[in-house]
Amino acid sequence: MDELIVRELGLHDYFPVWQAMQRFTDTRTGQNSDELWLLQHAPVFTLGQAGKLEHLLAPGDIPLIKVDRGGQVTYHGPGQLIAYLLLDIRRKAKGVRDLVRQMECSLMALLASYGISAQTKAGAPGVYVDDAKIASLGLRIRRGCSFHGLALNVAMDLEPFSRINPCGYQGLRITQMQDFIPLIDMAEVSSKLCSQLAATLGYPQIILGEALSL
Repeated sequence: MDELIVRELGLHDYFPVWQAMQRFTDTRTGQNSDELWLLQHAPVFTLGQAGKLEHLLAPGDIPLIKVDRGGQVTYHGPGQLIAYLLLDIRRKAKGVRDLVRQMECSLMALLASYGISAQTKAGAPGVYVDDAKIASLGLRIRRGCSFHGLALNVAMDLEPFSRINPCGYQGLRITQMQDFIPLIDMAEVSSKLCSQLAATLGYPQIILGEALSL
């Protein structure tokens, strides 16, 4: 299928969205269109399935949720753009590494459109600006389908990242688009990321879907 259903979900707690991703992935068939969910999360730390608690330094009042994606610990909060990719990668004949690379390329192209030069690092998935991480990636593949996705720091409070070793790296610097574009507009970034992901992943048709009942 060449169409991508895009759902703009707004601001939500992490857990119900995670459950909705699992339900969608577990019940979808070969007739389901692929979907892209764009949203923000209330403050939360998430720890990947192989994550180590030692990287959670001082969480304070921010909850921690152990999840089924890859990777270590990261932070999600308002002002961070989340894109969850619910794709049938068997149907698209993609490998996981291909999908990760396409996600990274989409992010770098988006940032370049704002005059921000970004790079990747070998062995450390995500996107970086001058060695500071601006976007993180984490995926889970089940029944040949992907869920979870990427998180792009747009205009958020970065302080909670100091309470963890982000993605398992002690002293890793974190940055965001607002550091380079003070008046960055979240809605514009979301629209551009949607278009860029659809083009890079090979979806010529975007359909705006209804919001989910969470």
